[in-house]
Order: sequence, then C-alpha cells, then structure tokens
Amino acid sequence: MAEDQFNDVVSRLQSKQFFQSDWDIVSFAVFFIFIGMVLLLVILVLIRCCCCCCCDHEKPRRRRVGIENLGLEP
Repeated sequence: MAEDQFNDVVSRLQSKQFFQSDWDIVSFAVFFIFIGMVLLLVILVLIRCCCCCCCDHEKPRRRRVGIENLGLEP
C-alpha cells in the first residue's frame, strides 16, 4: 500500500502533473493558506513577546467608573 502511494507520487513528479482534479488544487491552496495563517500568528506572538514586553513594566492603574450600587449590600 505504501509502495503504491510512493509509486503514484513518483509517477506524478515524472509527468509533472501534480494535481488530478480541481479539488486537489483547492485542498492544496486551503492547506497553504492555513499554514500561512498559523505562521503569521506565531510571528505576531514572537514580535509581541520580544519587542513589547520590555516596554510594559508599569501598567496604568484602573479607576472605578460609575456609582456604587448600595442596594446590593447586605
């Protein structure tokens, strides 16, 4: 079974016909778009961790906004 798949791949490479149908092309494109998005997210995370973490030592303190609901107090 694995030898048949290997022979199929080798014959496709020799004939330079990589895709048998439109679905092969679509699945190939979707796969590479998915891999590209994953790599883009990894790069963005690395940029965020390496470049921005050293600048964010002091975080601004949050103030409470609005009024206190005293009706919820026991």
